[in-house]
Amino acid sequence: MVTHSSTTRQTTGRRTFETEVLVIGGGVTGAGILRDLALRGIHGLLIDKKDLCAGASGGNHGLLHSGARYVSNDLQSAVECREEGEILKRLAPQCIDNTGGLFVSVEGDDEDFAGKFPGFCLAAGISCQEISATEARQLEPGLSASTRRAFMVPDATVDPFRLALENVAHARTLNESIYRPHTEIISFDIEAGIIRSALCRDNRSGEELRVIARQYVNAGGAWAMNIAHLAGCRDVHLLYSKGTLLVTHDRLTKRVINRLRPPSDGDILVPGGTVSVLGTTSLRTESLDRVLPTVDEVNRNILEGAAMLPALAHTRYIRAFSRVRPLLQSVGDSDDRSATRGFALLDHQSQNLKNFCTITGGKLTTYRLMAEKAADLVAGRMANTTACRTAIDPMPGGDACRWTEPGASPKYWYQAHNTEDTILCECEMVPQSAIDQIIHCAPGAEEDMTLEAIALRSRAGKGPCQGSFCGIRIASYLYDRGYYQDRTGLIHMRDFFNERFKGQRTVIWGQQMAQMELAEALHCGLLGLDCLEDVCQDTPENE
Repeated sequence: MVTHSSTTRQTTGRRTFETEVLVIGGGVTGAGILRDLALRGIHGLLIDKKDLCAGASGGNHGLLHSGARYVSNDLQSAVECREEGEILKRLAPQCIDNTGGLFVSVEGDDEDFAGKFPGFCLAAGISCQEISATEARQLEPGLSASTRRAFMVPDATVDPFRLALENVAHARTLNESIYRPHTEIISFDIEAGIIRSALCRDNRSGEELRVIARQYVNAGGAWAMNIAHLAGCRDVHLLYSKGTLLVTHDRLTKRVINRLRPPSDGDILVPGGTVSVLGTTSLRTESLDRVLPTVDEVNRNILEGAAMLPALAHTRYIRAFSRVRPLLQSVGDSDDRSATRGFALLDHQSQNLKNFCTITGGKLTTYRLMAEKAADLVAGRMANTTACRTAIDPMPGGDACRWTEPGASPKYWYQAHNTEDTILCECEMVPQSAIDQIIHCAPGAEEDMTLEAIALRSRAGKGPCQGSFCGIRIASYLYDRGYYQDRTGLIHMRDFFNERFKGQRTVIWGQQMAQMELAEALHCGLLGLDCLEDVCQDTPENE
């Protein structure tokens, strides 16, 4: 096995970076491809125009599918989810909460579908055990009194952020493969059916970077079709489906709860750490870069979810969020729910390109398989005969990746017996030591790391206050440490609060409204972040 090191050189007007494979798209699939290639001794560079899990990989239930959701309408996807879920439970247990799941029908649901459900699961090889409605309510007391039938399935939950971070961290350890956030693909230099280089832009500095690689992999998720167009490829056909989900203040169940019916709105509740995630809607959209939850989508999820768990009608919600799913387009797809959740690997030979491929569609649960198929193609083109090892080798984990785990901070904090380690985020118990480790060691760490980037690599800002207090504490700590020395920290703080507010504006009622009034008083009345630009223009350094 030969390890290839990257090289960087300065050319007129821009830097040039050389590697073996450029992977475009920092979702879990792109991160998985980077690790898979590294295990084969192939050096890679992973880029994303934002950061890890900025798209659908970071905006989902966090459900590790047993496959049971798709047994009635997408058998192949159901089987893939079952097989891949079993692999991840075995090889990445630190990223998994093996909760188990229930499929429940309530009064008025289709009895014929409920009767066929065990047979559907049997055809997909999915374990499915019927229990009585009384037993189901004993396991989950919050279930509706109108529950009629219930089936136990091997659903689980997964931390997509830690999963992506650990894939990147392992690739870096194996052969110094590299991840660069905020790096957007702009164009390709193509000659005689070969991509000679890719022109990229650092979206924070504006600097241009030319990447020279032997192979180029498009793992851009919902943006995969746009990226393929940049390479002149018109054979990627996607539908865009917007999904909106809600985060509850409390964890309402021990298990994943699914509505026993064909996939629809508001029919999954997924527990994660101290909260639960309810969703999701599915609406056709053409927009990729400005996707926000609406009040109507929030209300629809709550109305449907409350039929399973009545508490959802009056619980406190701390956040709503939306992302876009890339769905493979086929003839006759009039309903996004009917589109396959499978994936496709395109080698673009029909487009007369020999060193470019696209992997798209799929699920978080099937990311490893998607990465394997893409890496098989790339390795074969490079005459690398090393077999895929991601279904065999455990994910090793790493200290800098562990802080996204719900409840992890106090566990690791007390393990270190560091009594001087001050808590900065009280909702999620994130200590100073976690912030130090993230800004220095976490995958994608940069010299000028934003609060949003820190939050992505930890639990900071994900609790009930949605960063209202910890954003100030973390920024203050970084100023005290000399990490921030000018108004950069204030700008990062403002941007962090704005990002948090995007998810709160559609759930501001009751207790959440009082929370927002307090946050506004702090951020605007005390810190003046709403007029930061005006203040900065009057400072001596800008005169």
